[in-house]
Amino acid sequence: MKQPLILSVAALMFSLPLAAVADDDYKHFKGEPSQTLEQAVANLSTYNRRLETALSGELTPEAMNEVHQLTYTLENALGKLDDELEDIAERLEKVHKASERADPGTVKRQGSVYLEKSRVLLQ
Repeated sequence: MKQPLILSVAALMFSLPLAAVADDDYKHFKGEPSQTLEQAVANLSTYNRRLETALSGELTPEAMNEVHQLTYTLENALGKLDDELEDIAERLEKVHKASERADPGTVKRQGSVYLEKSRVLLQ
C-alpha cells in the first residue's frame, strides 16, 4: 500500500521541474490594456473577431501562438468588464433603494450614471 503512494509522490516530484521549464518556454504578453469601460468593450469586440478568424483556420503552431497572445487582451477586457458590471449593478441597486425611499436626488444621480455606463454595453 505504501509503495504506490511513494511512486506517486516520486512521479510528482520529477514532473514539477519539467512543468516549470515548460512554462518558461512560453512568452507571456501583457495584452492591450482595458482601462475604461469603453476600451474594454472595444477590445472585446476587436479581439473576439480576431479570435474567431484564428479559430476558423487550421490551428498551426503560429495560429496557436496568435490565439495565446489574443487571450491576454481578452482577459484584460473581461476583467475590466467584470469590475464595471459590478459598479453598474451597485448603482442600479442605489436607484432601486432610493426609489423606495422617494429620494429623487439619488435616483437622478445614480440613475444617470447607471444609464451612461449600461449604454456603453449596448452599443
